[in-house]
Amino acid sequence: MAVTPIYGIPYQTLLDAPNGPDLGEDGFLAVETILARLDTPDDVQQFTVGGTWNKPTNAKSYLAYGVAPGGGGAGAATTAAGQWSMGDGGGSGEFFIAWGPASLLPASVAVTIGAVGAGGVGAQGTAGGSISFGGIYTANGGGAGAFRAAGTSNLGPNTTLRAGGTGGGGTLTAQIRSNGRPGTVGMGFSSVFAVGGDGGSSPWGAGGVAGAGGNGAAGSGYGSGGGGAANGASAGVARNGGNGSGGLIVVHIYF
Repeated sequence: MAVTPIYGIPYQTLLDAPNGPDLGEDGFLAVETILARLDTPDDVQQFTVGGTWNKPTNAKSYLAYGVAPGGGGAGAATTAAGQWSMGDGGGSGEFFIAWGPASLLPASVAVTIGAVGAGGVGAQGTAGGSISFGGIYTANGGGAGAFRAAGTSNLGPNTTLRAGGTGGGGTLTAQIRSNGRPGTVGMGFSSVFAVGGDGGSSPWGAGGVAGAGGNGAAGSGYGSGGGGAANGASAGVARNGGNGSGGLIVVHIYF
């Protein structure tokens, strides 16, 4: 007996011997199997640390998305009279969104989630690590906030360090892929007041708020950069930049 090409529902052709009872039973059982599968909730596997993704049985299609960790904001140094010190905010991580038939994905996939960018303690922050869904989809972390030592220059020192994550890819092309947002630059406004730079925001988290005569705040959610710290004149304590927020990969399977 022939079956339909997509769902495998049996039907009689002109060459088949008449068999109404069997045809009715087989057809309705096939339809019931399909309806039971369609009633199955989507399978969701979320990773904030490394692990292994396993494809469920009868998977038909998928939606995958992820964002790499944010970079850490820079700290601020101690200062003398008439000086200031400030840090730029860290950049947010690159992100991707992808979908397609589940047949494109192997049965199991190694998931890698890199380290969060750490805020600097009276120093430059560190960049966020990268993420990888088995090399199929990858994204790079946000850049580190740059540090301005104590002095009278009124701008943060380096715009390239605090850039958002960029340059990811993978063996499959994600339908949506975007660089992260850069952190903003720290600034000195007078001989006594300075403010750090804000961390770059991601689609899944807000960048850390800059410190004004204090520490920078950590990024929230996933993939955002940490805020930069700042010290005005005659500050006897070094300040900390905020940490970036962590990376994330989520895979939805539909049946």
